[in-house]
Amino acid sequence: MSKYLDLSIKEIHELLVKKEITPLDLVDEALSIIEENKDLNAFITINDKVREEAENLGEVDSDNLFFGIPIAVKDNIVTKDLRTTCASHILDNFIPIYDATVVKKIKDNKMLIIGKANMDEFAMGSTSETSYFGAPINPHDKKRVSGGSSGGSAVSVAGGLVPLALGTDTGGSIRQPSSYTGIVGMKPTYGRISRYGLVAFASSLDQIGPMTRTVYENASLLNLLVGEDEFDLTSVNREKEDFTRLIGKDIKGMKIALPKYFISDIVDKEVRDRIKEVINYLQENGAVVDIIDMRYLDTAVNLYQIIAMAEASSNLARFDGVRYGNRASDVNNIDEMYAKTRGEGFGNEVKRRIMIGSYILSGENAKVYYDKALMVRDDITKEFNRIFKDYDLIIGPTTTRVAPILGVTKDDPHKAFMDDVLVIPVNMAGLPAMSVPVGKNSENLPIGLHIIGKAFDEATIYRLASYIEEVF
Repeated sequence: MSKYLDLSIKEIHELLVKKEITPLDLVDEALSIIEENKDLNAFITINDKVREEAENLGEVDSDNLFFGIPIAVKDNIVTKDLRTTCASHILDNFIPIYDATVVKKIKDNKMLIIGKANMDEFAMGSTSETSYFGAPINPHDKKRVSGGSSGGSAVSVAGGLVPLALGTDTGGSIRQPSSYTGIVGMKPTYGRISRYGLVAFASSLDQIGPMTRTVYENASLLNLLVGEDEFDLTSVNREKEDFTRLIGKDIKGMKIALPKYFISDIVDKEVRDRIKEVINYLQENGAVVDIIDMRYLDTAVNLYQIIAMAEASSNLARFDGVRYGNRASDVNNIDEMYAKTRGEGFGNEVKRRIMIGSYILSGENAKVYYDKALMVRDDITKEFNRIFKDYDLIIGPTTTRVAPILGVTKDDPHKAFMDDVLVIPVNMAGLPAMSVPVGKNSENLPIGLHIIGKAFDEATIYRLASYIEEVF
């Protein structure tokens, strides 16, 4: 039973400053809750040095809200001396020798990494069922998926195991599990957060982001994760800003667009009805919400499959048994070693994506598929920019349905991709977007509202999200 970890970060911080509790108390509580909820399968590796790290944190820093707070890190973000597997057999013995930039920032802010969160293998999947270590389970209903690929991160926050987690989002992998588990998940603008030390899946789409219980905690965590990094040339140099600055502000006069596609028949009726309730509430409180036509949204999944699989086949070529990870035995030559190592090491979904990606990039196909997809991707970005000339934000449901039962989409790749149909367009355009919980359906399963903002305008997303959070 949770004593301190159910409190807000601010309340925990006050207790630490008053010396009524210590970081070790928080760590011990987190570890015991994780042990009690082992069946949720939220973690792949627990940090066995975390108690020692808690004891060595030193004097509480009263200005640092995150001092001593336990956090979960998705297992595709490298952590020095702490096993990082990407939920794959090929890396199940891999101990990194350096920290990802975001991990360094977490440690510099004296947060405590409890462990590495479960996920889809190499972030490929939308239910976390492709994990070599078994699927993490939705705490709201243990027969259901947690979503993916950041399923373990979502479960660790939703299940009360830790207050905060880091996820990654290539085609909805932060927002979709956040919606399924009823938490707040933000995919920041591409380039906002350094990807150095994130094991690459699709480099032009991947982005790290915060997963939390509340909008304020999400914005506060984003404050410390952002920034340019000399080790990631796609990271962007922006003036420092406080993402919490608009939280609690009125929404009167805000102009919000709702694309017809987002409330079409592809979305379950109960999810649509809940989104309509939110829209009525926004209109009653002075926001303008217009239903609009938006092109290209229905092509995003196909584009994602082409671009992400092509980039994945290239990125995953490095896992060959030569430098790190598992290496096959009983081989007679190097070709056999490559084939056997990769054959044994990767799961079926990862192999499928590598094979399709290799086909897409071979010979003339690169022009026919990949280059064409990049052109249409550019059109999607222009379409978003066109809408944003007249509107502050775009909203819709995060997912087309609530969390499905375990095993339902496991062998149906098309169905699995359709779970991400509403979130993928954002990755194509590199925009910021978040899922914020807006209540539950008749089976008591969470529903998420998807809020999309202009590039680098995360603060406006937090403004609307905090307003909605108060009521829903």
